[in-house]
Amino acid sequence: MPCLMIRLYGIVQGVGFRPFVARAAAQLGVKGTVANKGSYVEVFAQSGDETLERFVHILKNETPERAVVISADVRQCEDRSFSAFEIIESEKEEGAIFVSPDIATCDKCRSELFDKNDRRYLHPFINCTQCGPRLTILDAMPYDRERTTMKDFPMCPDCEYEYTHAHTRRYDAQPVCCNDCGPHVYIVGRDIRDAQAITLARKTIMQGGIIAVKGIGGFHLCCDAKNEEAVKRLRRLKNRPAKPFAVMMKDMDTVSRECRVLEGQEEFLTGYQKPILLLEKKQAQLCESISPDNPSVGVMLPYAPLQMLLFDYPDDVPMSDCLVMTSGNVSGAPICRSDEDAQKEIGSYCDMILSHNRRILIRADDSVMDWFEGKPYMIRRSRGFAPLPVMVSVKGNTSSLAIGGELKNTFCIGKNELLYLSSYVGDMADIRTVTALKESVQRLQELLEAKPQVCVCDMHPKYNTVAAAQETGLPLVKLQHHYAHILSCMAENDCAEKVIGVSFDGTGYGTDGTIWGGEILVCDTHGFERAGTIMPFRQVGGDASSKEGWRIAVQLIRDSFGEQSGEICKALDLCDEKTFKLQSVMADKGINTVTSTSAGRLFDAVSAILGIRKSSTFEGESSMCLEFEAERFEKDNAESITYEGELFNGERLETTQLVKTITQRFLSGDDRKKLAFVFHLALAEMIAAYCKELGGKSGIKTAALSGGVFQNKLLLRLTKQRLEKLGFTVLQHSLVPANDGGIALGQAYFALCNEQKQ
Repeated sequence: MPCLMIRLYGIVQGVGFRPFVARAAAQLGVKGTVANKGSYVEVFAQSGDETLERFVHILKNETPERAVVISADVRQCEDRSFSAFEIIESEKEEGAIFVSPDIATCDKCRSELFDKNDRRYLHPFINCTQCGPRLTILDAMPYDRERTTMKDFPMCPDCEYEYTHAHTRRYDAQPVCCNDCGPHVYIVGRDIRDAQAITLARKTIMQGGIIAVKGIGGFHLCCDAKNEEAVKRLRRLKNRPAKPFAVMMKDMDTVSRECRVLEGQEEFLTGYQKPILLLEKKQAQLCESISPDNPSVGVMLPYAPLQMLLFDYPDDVPMSDCLVMTSGNVSGAPICRSDEDAQKEIGSYCDMILSHNRRILIRADDSVMDWFEGKPYMIRRSRGFAPLPVMVSVKGNTSSLAIGGELKNTFCIGKNELLYLSSYVGDMADIRTVTALKESVQRLQELLEAKPQVCVCDMHPKYNTVAAAQETGLPLVKLQHHYAHILSCMAENDCAEKVIGVSFDGTGYGTDGTIWGGEILVCDTHGFERAGTIMPFRQVGGDASSKEGWRIAVQLIRDSFGEQSGEICKALDLCDEKTFKLQSVMADKGINTVTSTSAGRLFDAVSAILGIRKSSTFEGESSMCLEFEAERFEKDNAESITYEGELFNGERLETTQLVKTITQRFLSGDDRKKLAFVFHLALAEMIAAYCKELGGKSGIKTAALSGGVFQNKLLLRLTKQRLEKLGFTVLQHSLVPANDGGIALGQAYFALCNEQKQ
């Protein structure tokens, strides 16, 4: 009887693929075996020719909801004797590996969770082949129970029956467990567990308390999002005066009451990834301190059973349908993943810690996304998305480690044309985050069976990521920061042709030793030319200047207005006379002063000049508030606004002249919202005009927009519209962040495209 060997590549582990194959075989009467091979699933199938043809079609095209078959290798093999079809023990083999991210609780499991007649009623760890933890509990590939932290929990007879019988929903579901044999929840430091622990947590929240909750990939800090005093207290304890808190809402009815939901957004909110999605607020029941002076709020739905039980439990506690769920960490440090971490790092932030005894091996913070042109626009790529690879058409035979940037760090492991971007790690100024980076790199390398031949890092001589890269002992490639941004955008769009790259962000170390940040580059996958910049300015005050936009504003005004600048700074309430003189001396003598083309700092300066924010309490606050003011003006004013000033001069965008114009008009009584919009409009006009000039000289008609400043959707839209009107194809980000969280992808793409040069 004919026999086929079928190898299926893609997301085929941790998604119920082997049970799916076994059921399809039983349905058609096919005999044989299925096994995980680490990098693929291997099937031996024996039956008649027509039946085998139908069987292969099903395996390729009728896969489980979470599975993706990228390619299939089907070959005739020697006749074998099979008595039935069975799932056999997994074996490791080298090749492309696809590790499933953690998957939100499916609708069937949620239904069972609240079904009094189901044996998993109220089980905080309910899961099946279609949902539950994956990456965060995985110790090694292939994905089998003995290589996950669920090996700590031997199955009871009932769970083992489900695990081994094809007619059940949990056939070969590796994390399968129940109330009798699974993990347990408890209050850390107290002899309270299971139902009593959940009820006490709910009571604490509703009494205005703050709790820490262990989830799938780490801890959250949680309180009632409708309780102003509780939210303010959490802000004080976490020293987070203004940065928005994410809110977990009970269901879509709650989301619709609190927020405006655009077409397509509900699909992402309710899907199996369940990211935090930024939505426009309504004036409903959320307290103001959730996201002060911000028109949006980050919203997610419960994605783990324990979170669902916090909202809905058969006790006498009346429960809020909106809970703050912010990352459980000290600012700048990685998210806590163990009881010891939580007690040490965030124990003082909360009244109690609700934990469980399932170990987390890899941290996975919540993914955060905005929305642009009807599609997701990623801000933080983590749970639900990492470490799914970005696939590019460039072929290669190399493995690389791209260590990423200093802020919003992620790293990337490249294996040929598959580029595996990691979960969000954090900001590398904190030594705890550096340690977490090294641990995460080691574990993901092991999971992917990667043996990097080269390490790519930033050029900055003082970055902790550069030091970490040097410690690997691998041959080192140092790549310019803004070029890596553009390569990241090119990789996400699978582009290998020459582009004009507009890379606007806070700061990056330039090839000339100065601080870059507003760059127009002519790029391909092998190198770049710095073709233009915003007008350079003096950045006084070192690290303080990245948080205090008034310092940048003072120098820009001095450069523009000369002897009048002191009076103008006083009129704008930027600083007092003594501080102005000190800033002037420091700038003129070069004390703690650098030359900069930072677009991010330019935004901060305009925000300070317009009296919106003189300084930031979190990264990007001043720039973000400037954007909000501009959007409010655009929303309320239909008339066409234009900018008549000079756009560029030689190789420089006339941004200093733009700041001078904005300042003059504001002092003359022009509306700050209007001027905030004019600033965005003028910058978009400058970028488009300069790209037109470059495109005319070079013949390049593709522009790539990247860097943290392009998280500003108003600038992104205005720039894209103008470039497209000029005939450019515009590349932008979607599922990879435009900010530094995407830089590692660009670094890994460079390693792939230049493997012969290393």
